[in-house]
Amino acid sequence: MRVLVINGPNLNFLGIREKGIYGSLDYSDLLQLLEKRAEERKITLETFQSNCEGEIIDRIQKAYYDSVDGIIINPGAYTHYSYAIRDALASLAVPKIEVHISNVHGREEFRQASVTAPVCTGQIVGLGLQGYLLAVDAVVGIIEENRKES
Repeated sequence: MRVLVINGPNLNFLGIREKGIYGSLDYSDLLQLLEKRAEERKITLETFQSNCEGEIIDRIQKAYYDSVDGIIINPGAYTHYSYAIRDALASLAVPKIEVHISNVHGREEFRQASVTAPVCTGQIVGLGLQGYLLAVDAVVGIIEENRKES
């Protein structure tokens, strides 16, 4: 089973930016947590981070050709306005979980709207880095359930 985790703009600055909102753990800590969960779940997990919208779209499209089974995505600020990322996600018929470290619904008004969530299977917000681990469990569970039904 292959799962792709995509992180958008400024996620590489975890532990540096707004620690009161995003915590003190850094991006390498997140990658270690994900690697450990992938080992526990016996899955292949690839991570990708970019501050560039086009690179994120290219990686989503590449996921199709790579036969990725599921995607976890934190589009960062692109969540709120990137119809191009939304359309790329909509192109893939695999489970997709949108993750946000902070509770975007309790923050500034512009952060409360997601153009990408409607084309995702689900959304996890406000649980810090733990949200990524829950997303791994969720996407693996959905993939396994879909395989049973096939």
